[in-house]
Amino acid sequence: MADYGHELLFGTFITPQNQRPEEVVALAQLAERAGLDLVTFQDHPHQAAFLDTWTLLSYVAAKTERVHLSGNVINLPLRQPAVLARAAASLDLLSGGRLELGLGAGAFWDAIEAMGGPRRTPGESVQALGEAIDIIRAIWTPEQGGGVRVGGEHYHVVGAKRGPQPGHEIAIWLGALKPRMLRLLGRKVDGWWPSLGYLQPGDLQRGNRIIDEAATAAGRDRARSAGC
Repeated sequence: MADYGHELLFGTFITPQNQRPEEVVALAQLAERAGLDLVTFQDHPHQAAFLDTWTLLSYVAAKTERVHLSGNVINLPLRQPAVLARAAASLDLLSGGRLELGLGAGAFWDAIEAMGGPRRTPGESVQALGEAIDIIRAIWTPEQGGGVRVGGEHYHVVGAKRGPQPGHEIAIWLGALKPRMLRLLGRKVDGWWPSLGYLQPGDLQRGNRIIDEAATAAGRDRARSAGC
C-alpha cells in the first residue's frame, strides 16, 4: 500500500526472477485484472537471477492497460539520476501516465561496488539521494527553460537540457526507515514505502511524526509528503 497525497494505492510487490519470465509478466496482468492500482518490482541490478527491472517495467507497460507501475525501489547508486529522469518521463508518456518512481538510497554495497557503482556511508547515501531528487525533478520541468544545474557532492549536472515532461505528475516514493531518510522524505518527496519486515511496534507512528515535522519545517503541505 502507498499513500500519495492521501490517495491510497493498493498494489503488489513482485520478485522479477528470470527463470520463468512469462510468469512475472502474467502476475502483473493478473494484478491488473484483480483491480489493484499498482504493480511493483524489486530493482537489484547486481542480482544475476533477476530480470532487469527497467526493461521489465517497459515490457509490462506494453502488456497492460490500466495498472500503474514502479520499481520498489530503484537502486539509485547504479542508475544515473539525469538519465533515470528521462527514462521515467519517457515510459510515463508511452504508458499513458502510469509510471511512478520509487527510489532507494542503496544497499548491498559489496554487490554495488562489484558492478562499478560507488560505496557510500549511510550519511553519504542520503545526501546523494537528495541531490538526485533535485536533478530528477528539474529534468521534468521543460517549461522553466534554461539548463539544469545541480552542483552536489555526489551528483552534479552542468546545464543539462530539461525534458521530456512526464505524461502525468509522477509520484516519488522512498523506501525508508531511519530518521535521516524520513526527514528527506518529508522535505522532498510524495510518499513512504516502509519495508514491513523491518518494522517494529510504533515505527509507523514515529516515522509519520518525523515526516510531518520535516514537511512542516520545509514549508510543505503535509498532504504532498504523505506517510504510510
